[in-house]
Amino acid sequence: MIRLEKTDGLWRVTIARPEKANSLTRAMLQELAEIAEAAGTEDARALMLTGEGKVFSAGADLDDARAGLATDPVWERLSGAIAVLPCLTIAALNGTVAGGAFGMVLACDLRIAVPGAKFFYPVMKLGFLPQPSDPRRMASLIGPARAKMILMAGAKVAADEALGWGLVDRIVAPEELETTVADLTADARAAHPDHVAGIKRLFT
Repeated sequence: MIRLEKTDGLWRVTIARPEKANSLTRAMLQELAEIAEAAGTEDARALMLTGEGKVFSAGADLDDARAGLATDPVWERLSGAIAVLPCLTIAALNGTVAGGAFGMVLACDLRIAVPGAKFFYPVMKLGFLPQPSDPRRMASLIGPARAKMILMAGAKVAADEALGWGLVDRIVAPEELETTVADLTADARAAHPDHVAGIKRLFT
């Protein structure tokens, strides 16, 4: 349910469970975390996260959530591994992002979305706390008030509004998503990994 392809320094990671809106099980999250950790020690110069179908991810699988996944530390393990990667990381958002799936998206360097994508994180309604690092990362992108609109007021943000807020960096047609990522990662893929990592360190 997680597909990994490596081409010319780009690690393309796809959440491939479209029949369940790419909802995430504990096993899928562990696999994603292992991939992100491996990318930090191997030759990845860019990493792309995307989903199969029309939804990026609906968040936690409901059965696993009832069994405790909503508060499992694997979410923080995944977002933390992405955040410290020495390469360029891009969330290619083929559709809606909901709940805990926000963590890996917020941890990426860039977020590219299709026009129909929506963004919501219904932790207030569901009675859970967000993953610990998510509010901080979200507030650093869009400010604390807008972060509270999503996390506390339950706002569902459309792609155009998300672009205006700075939650996403560009909106492209679905058929242009792959090409856009290829263009944005071209320089990093052509560079030496140490050069990519050196530039990335300047932002920390």
